Amino acid sequence: MGFLDILLLSVALAMDCFTVSIVSGVLLGADDGQHPPREHSFVHYMLRLSFLFGLFQGGMPFIGWLCTTWLAEYIEAYDHWIAFGMLAFLGGRMIIDSFKSEEHHHFNPSKWSTGIMLAVATSIDALAVGISFAMTGYHTIASLWFPLVVIGLGSMFFGILGHLLGLRFGAGIRKRLQPELLGGIILIAIGVKILIVHLGQG
Repeated sequence: MGFLDILLLSVALAMDCFTVSIVSGVLLGADDGQHPPREHSFVHYMLRLSFLFGLFQGGMPFIGWLCTTWLAEYIEAYDHWIAFGMLAFLGGRMIIDSFKSEEHHHFNPSKWSTGIMLAVATSIDALAVGISFAMTGYHTIASLWFPLVVIGLGSMFFGILGHLLGLRFGAGIRKRLQPELLGGIILIAIGVKILIVHLGQG
């Protein structure tokens, strides 16, 4: 793959992270009822979640590449179902939370557990990218590091951008609708999209 191919692949893989980051930015923007929220808290959570997105988006293709010879069939058969299940679980929790009082909400993008689940769910389908790397001339770790770094940095960049957009326009969104309800629908929609794309390729 040339540099442009890798860059476009990075952008494509980052789109789910970008969408989820916008939702996270809207929710974190309402943290503690402050508009805008405490700056250091928002920046901390934004960088942490964006880092997790970059880490897992860059790491999943590496795992797929490592497992190509003996796990490829299982990865391709189940990765989309795992991603759908995790996103549906998180999205369903957000939808349920939207009908509860704020003190009973369970979905919180500032929590490590939630951040890791979001990062895994939005990146697990990138395992297949690692398999394609192994089949297109990337036979050593030395040849693989550059596309993995580009993919990871791309997802981190779009994660930060999404959070900032969510913070910027979050106040208007909160006035018009319930952000948890919208966020839950978006997460489930991403899961359904991943499922449809993979089943359509089968």
